[in-house]
Amino acid sequence: MTDTRGPEARSEYGALPGEREAASGPGQPYHPPQAYPTSQNGTQGGQQRGGGPAVRRPRTGARTTPRTRKARLRVAKADPWSVMKVSFLLSIALGVCTVVASAVLWMVMDAMGVFSSVGGTISEATGSNESNGFDLQSFLSLPRVLIFTSVIAVIDVVLATALATLGAFIYNLSAGFVGGIELTLAEDE
Repeated sequence: MTDTRGPEARSEYGALPGEREAASGPGQPYHPPQAYPTSQNGTQGGQQRGGGPAVRRPRTGARTTPRTRKARLRVAKADPWSVMKVSFLLSIALGVCTVVASAVLWMVMDAMGVFSSVGGTISEATGSNESNGFDLQSFLSLPRVLIFTSVIAVIDVVLATALATLGAFIYNLSAGFVGGIELTLAEDE
C-alpha cells in the first residue's frame, strides 16, 4: 500500500498505523495521536489558550444556563410489607390526632355551655312528673367520649392498614398488566 498524502501530511496528523511502533522506539510508551494537534504558538484546534490546559469555550450565542434535567420513571411494583408499615404508622398518627381533637372539642363545647343547655332541653322533653328524663351531661362525659373515640381509632388503625396492604397487592396485579404509574421527575435549579 502506498501513502499518497506526502510527508507533510504525516507530520501534521501523526504517524501511520504501521509507523507508530517505529516512531515510538523500543521501551517508549505509546502516545495516541491528538485530534487537534498543538502548535508552537499555543493554539489548539483554532482556539487561543493561556499556557494551561485547553479549555473548551462556548460558542457565540450558546446557552450558558444549566438545563433542567427530567427523568421519566415508572412505579412497577409496590412492596406490600413497606406499604403495611407506612400505613400502620400513619393510621396510628391519625388515631392519636382524632383522640386529641375530640378531647379538645369536648372541652370547648363544655366551656361554652352546650351540654348544659341542650341537656336541659332534652330532659324537659323526655321527662315526666315522676322522672327527670334523659341526662345528656352524664351520658356525654369526657371519659366516656374518650373511650368511644379510642375504640374508633383502634378500628381505624386496623382497617386502614389492611386496606392499604390489600391496595398494594391489587396495584401489583394491575401494574403487571398495564405497566404501572409513570412519573416525570424534574431536578430543581
